[in-house]
Amino acid sequence: MESLASPSPTRLPFFHHENTGHHATSHISFASKTTSSPSISFSASSEKPVVVVGSANADIYVEIDRLPKEGETVSARSGQTIAGGKGANQACCGARLCPHGRSTFFLGCVGSDAHGRLIEDALVDRGVRLDRLQRIEATPTGHAVVMLQENGQNSIIIVGGANMWGWPDEVEAEDLEVVKEAGIVLLQREIPDRVNLQVAKAAQRANVPVILDVGGMEGPLPKELINLVDILSPNETELARLTGMPTETFEQITHAVMKCHEMGTKQVLVKLGEKGSALFIEGEEPIRQPIITAKRVVDTTGAGDTFTAAFAVALVEGKPKTECLKFAAAAASLCVQVKGAIPSMPERTTVMKLLDSL
Repeated sequence: MESLASPSPTRLPFFHHENTGHHATSHISFASKTTSSPSISFSASSEKPVVVVGSANADIYVEIDRLPKEGETVSARSGQTIAGGKGANQACCGARLCPHGRSTFFLGCVGSDAHGRLIEDALVDRGVRLDRLQRIEATPTGHAVVMLQENGQNSIIIVGGANMWGWPDEVEAEDLEVVKEAGIVLLQREIPDRVNLQVAKAAQRANVPVILDVGGMEGPLPKELINLVDILSPNETELARLTGMPTETFEQITHAVMKCHEMGTKQVLVKLGEKGSALFIEGEEPIRQPIITAKRVVDTTGAGDTFTAAFAVALVEGKPKTECLKFAAAAASLCVQVKGAIPSMPERTTVMKLLDSL
């Protein structure tokens, strides 16, 4: 454990879509996790699930005309708190985009507080399975302050909370079993690298593909983790930070990706904002995908998570890489037209309708 003294985790039962007061502590057994945790089974007819291991935050939104200067106070036009976090975002998006018969699991940690209940409700409402979600009694839920400007751009400050301090030193065997049964696993860097490493090792042993979203911590990415993931997915800024190289032009991005290949990853999925996206597979020509223009950009929060999750859903369905990129671009285009991260995640039918209209 990294700092707080012995936080007490409680495992949540599997929740169905109906909101039946599942967050009341009286519904939770306080026996040891190994005896109280429900076993998870998949029917023979079920498709292998999408499994997201990562962060869950309460996003505290403040709408401002501009960012304050040092020492300056500015007034916000409005403010609200919405469920978010890169892991929860990707899980919600995966659940909304997966076809009938394929589940999406979220493995993460929240506090036993109002923010934790907000996140649980949001995940359940969107069909995410929470069999392996931990509620940590002694640690607050992670949260983020999202400063949203009028043009839809945002600046974000993250407080790790349970995301960073709720995980045990060794990931539970039951969690790793869910990983081994997955069709694909999604990771990010808003939880400890040691957790991602253990999950990636379990996935590799089971031949389960892993996508690592580079967003989150600013520290160097462990080489061992790079070698374990199948697809590394940074945006331009994260790619520059990861490699120490400029990424202002596509040529520069290509050179930076070549360094990623040298570091041990064969596939790099780069999110390029207004310039679209590109998938670099070592030894092949990059596959480029332009953006699908949104009617109006309201909020870019969660667009990258939507893109990554949508790409993963299309990939686990066996679609060609070009179609995966296009499906992800359509999902991200719909995402930026709605305020908030999780509230903006599109339904599969909406994405397909947009693709059919192109």
